[in-house]
Amino acid sequence: MESLWTYDGQFAHGFERVLPSGRMQLLVNLHEDAFRDYRLDGRLAHKTRGVAIQGAHTAPRVVDTACQRSICGVSFAPASASPFLGMPASELTGKVVDLYEIWGRDGTILRERLLQAPTSAVRLDVLEAALLARGRASKPRDEAVAVACSLLMGGASVRAVGVRLGLSPRRLIERFQVHVGVKPKLFARIARFQSVLESAGGEKTWATLAGEHGFRTRHIWSASSGHSREPLPSRIALGRVRTATTYLSTSGNFLQYEAGRPGAHCANVPKRNPDRSPTTSP
Repeated sequence: MESLWTYDGQFAHGFERVLPSGRMQLLVNLHEDAFRDYRLDGRLAHKTRGVAIQGAHTAPRVVDTACQRSICGVSFAPASASPFLGMPASELTGKVVDLYEIWGRDGTILRERLLQAPTSAVRLDVLEAALLARGRASKPRDEAVAVACSLLMGGASVRAVGVRLGLSPRRLIERFQVHVGVKPKLFARIARFQSVLESAGGEKTWATLAGEHGFRTRHIWSASSGHSREPLPSRIALGRVRTATTYLSTSGNFLQYEAGRPGAHCANVPKRNPDRSPTTSP
């Protein structure tokens, strides 16, 4: 697990483009019993009830911010969600799936308990208790794949990771698809893409940053970001960023526990997060 978080507030805009992070999330909409996200052309991609598992996304998507006025959830570190799924992570890749399909009645009960929680801190306690209960009956995560993800995010090559862990290319791919949801080369590409976002700012164009971080073709970069040669949006230069995993904005109230540790309660203060992505409207 990377963090437990909860957010209450309202965005000024109706839609947001969310960029891929290679991570999975458990999401609970407390404002309405629904989640909706869209393809970049505006067509509805997924609609599900208000408690869901979001698989690892490998391409940009658009979310309806009306689903985020009161929301909480769990952001899983790479390879850490699989113990709570009971199925290969690859079956959820690119999807938002009703938690009822995975947890049964426990998914519905979780949302009911969260709706009854009187404070943000209690919400996080409810989420933590649900995870602990599921975790006791689950197999532990694949530590080798977790290490592989960490190495890839640090810039190691897929081949070097396989050699270090003593895994053949085929075996490494199989374990990544089960525990991460994507193949290791694609995960490494997304990790490099997130490194580009970390470096965003100033007058550099997307194309310049992409080249500096190892994206050698415009096609690969555009597939990840939805952008190509245009200058960085001004909102990035101003520090207004949208995280793919924590639903932050410059208004509203946000409370987060990272790896089980309570974070400070924030009001009207934007936070930075390693897994952030620019906010744009479709």
